Amino acid sequence: MAVRYSTTAPPDVHEPATRTPRGKTVRTAHSRRTVGVRAPWWFVVPAIAVYLFVVVVPSARGAVFSFTDWNGLRADWSFVGLDNYSSVFSDRTAQDALFNTLVLALATMVAQNVLGLLLALGVNSMVKSRYVLRVIFFAPVVLTPLVAGYVWSFLLSPTGAINEALRSTGLGGLAHDWLGDPDTALYAIALEIVWQFAGYSMVIYLAGLQAIPAELLEAATIDGAGPWSKFRHVVLPLLNGALVINVMLTLIGGLKQFDQVMAMTGGGPGTATETISTAIYKSAFATGDFPFSIALAVVMTVVIAILAAVQFRLTQRKAS
Repeated sequence: MAVRYSTTAPPDVHEPATRTPRGKTVRTAHSRRTVGVRAPWWFVVPAIAVYLFVVVVPSARGAVFSFTDWNGLRADWSFVGLDNYSSVFSDRTAQDALFNTLVLALATMVAQNVLGLLLALGVNSMVKSRYVLRVIFFAPVVLTPLVAGYVWSFLLSPTGAINEALRSTGLGGLAHDWLGDPDTALYAIALEIVWQFAGYSMVIYLAGLQAIPAELLEAATIDGAGPWSKFRHVVLPLLNGALVINVMLTLIGGLKQFDQVMAMTGGGPGTATETISTAIYKSAFATGDFPFSIALAVVMTVVIAILAAVQFRLTQRKAS
């Protein structure tokens, strides 16, 4: 007895059917794709639930408390409107903290990206020690920011290693109380941040450099392009993705800077290095003014969101 095998696969029972003008039933590929992409959304529901419970709900409650006179302890409180926000914008310490935060974020963003790109270009070359150099330059990133801040506070002290090195080399006139002078303290903190995290930016730029096809660089060399021309017209345009990521990360990191400032100066001398994060900490846990600190935190969140959005749009437009 001969057995015949069908050469056409039976239609999927889950596929919606459509009818052609002759009455034949056809299963569409679009319906198969639609069915296939519905299931993975269920896998993100637990993560979304945890994020809402841990981040969104507490943040929303905190924003509500910024309009109250809650002291952080008692259960009763009352709404005071925009009084806390008016105090934020009229308080001299908060104004200094906002200015210092913007200066610190801008200084670290520019310096860290420039140094990170230079390091990436250096370790991307064919020198034999490039792998060792990558490890050395990235090593400070794994340090705890608080520990790195304490180490640099000793290095920059009046009797620290940096001033002693200047004196021993005949440059004692340059020795300075770097963290005690209001004119240099903020930039000394910026120097420490750039030293610690330039290796992080280097890794991102290095990934972008290694993704550039070697054929493009060879073609530019054949056309007579020099090192600067190749970097400007070939390498730099292809690093737009890495540039956007690095600028975004360094900007946000500078705007919410806390650890290094507390370790190195504590916000002093005076308010010379006070940032929004340190002002929030002091107003909440030193003076107990929780509504003011929450209002200041909301202002910081809005500032970070606006600056990050503007920076992202500008860099994306340049990349396109």
